[in-house]
Amino acid sequence: MAARKPIFNQQVLVDTTPLPDSVPKVKEVGATSAPLLSASFFIGARCRPYNDDYMQCKTENPGKGELECLKEGRRVTRCAASVVDDINKHCLDEFRKHWQCLDNNNHQLWQCRKDEWKLNKCVFDNLKLEKTIPEAQGIPVHLRSKQIYAHYPALRDPGQAPFKKAVDAPGAEAPAS
Repeated sequence: MAARKPIFNQQVLVDTTPLPDSVPKVKEVGATSAPLLSASFFIGARCRPYNDDYMQCKTENPGKGELECLKEGRRVTRCAASVVDDINKHCLDEFRKHWQCLDNNNHQLWQCRKDEWKLNKCVFDNLKLEKTIPEAQGIPVHLRSKQIYAHYPALRDPGQAPFKKAVDAPGAEAPAS
């Protein structure tokens, strides 16, 4: 019996129909998951009105919102891209250190608080965008100087001025200088 050659017979279907002119054209954000996670709270801060419009459109068009809400979705994408571009222009070093830390630590935010504090300060100073966690009870986790699950303490660099809003978690001891 002769050996049979395997045949791969899967076709990729691509719809080449152009979108109507009523749907604005937009470039993709062009970032992977780590930079997007690093910038996510700033994107949320600046793009909230666009996100709200998009989610309202999706709610009003159940089951067909993907097509009906393209215009709103593209506004969200353009806004997110503008935030990433602005962070790259004004805080490139801090941004790169933070998202590389996330990339190297399986996207675990608590492993990268030291770099996050520096990024938050730079973004606030230059873009006036602030990381806020909705409905945070007590001290927001990103402002605590001691992270419960971190592999190492999130100590600041020697001589670095404390981040204005950074506070210790209740019962946490101050790090030795």
